[in-house]
Amino acid sequence: MAEGTKHPQKLLLFYLTSHRPFGLGTLKIREIMPFVPLTRLPHSHSAVVGTMSFRGSAVPVIDMAAAVGYQPLTSEERKTASIIVTDIQRREIGFLIRSVRKIVEAEWKDVMPPPTSLGDRAFITGLLNIEDQIVQLLDVELLLARVYPDSIAPGDVVLTDVQRETLKGLNILLVDDSQVARKQLSDALDSKDVTYFVTTNGQDALDLMVNANSDGNPIDILVSDIEMPGLDGYELTFNVRDSSSLKQPYIILHTSLNSEMSVSYARQVGADEALTKFDAEELLHAILRGAERD
Repeated sequence: MAEGTKHPQKLLLFYLTSHRPFGLGTLKIREIMPFVPLTRLPHSHSAVVGTMSFRGSAVPVIDMAAAVGYQPLTSEERKTASIIVTDIQRREIGFLIRSVRKIVEAEWKDVMPPPTSLGDRAFITGLLNIEDQIVQLLDVELLLARVYPDSIAPGDVVLTDVQRETLKGLNILLVDDSQVARKQLSDALDSKDVTYFVTTNGQDALDLMVNANSDGNPIDILVSDIEMPGLDGYELTFNVRDSSSLKQPYIILHTSLNSEMSVSYARQVGADEALTKFDAEELLHAILRGAERD
């Protein structure tokens, strides 16, 4: 791997059960705090245990164990539990967990994709071996989509006939390891009858781009997640920009993190734009900007 593509990330390790470790990127985390009394929300999802006041705002709190299919924490267990306050997809969400283990540093290239035997309902995006123990990295987008299904419905984006035809003339590649994020991206383009390619990881995306370029049908627009196992969005961008044989696409990186650091680093490795996922209108107009660059 080229030196310029190394981008270690800190991960919070924690437990939902007494023995199984999970991981979450610390860039998603605003604060970790002891359990506090919650205000119950009527007519809410069963995994939503209430709301808490956080820096002047009412923040919903989700029992993460219950949300992913384990037994919910009992009233007694909550007394020693913690709440992770996160900032994901432009909203603050609290997650009730059993206990915090520690924060470690890891690189996305070391993350292994989850086995296909887990199926589409697995709430993990990857596996990481830390101190001879397998840590599961949670697919927070999928978790939130199950708790708040309306949140993944794309808004109706109005495009002119010229803009619609412009999109149809492009070779667009979507890359994301999260099935929910892939659906959001795909729905935004499907709603405008725009065709595209899609892969679940950076290496497959790079291979597809090389083959498409060899066939004389190069990718015009690359839309990639940043946080992915193996070849992440930063490394994918770096490798594409470092290639003298590829026709250079317009690269849009997106992330669930509301982080200026992510945006800044995306531009350093050669991305044309960096977006906080997910907003269908922003995405489509970013693709249009890429189409108009020539």
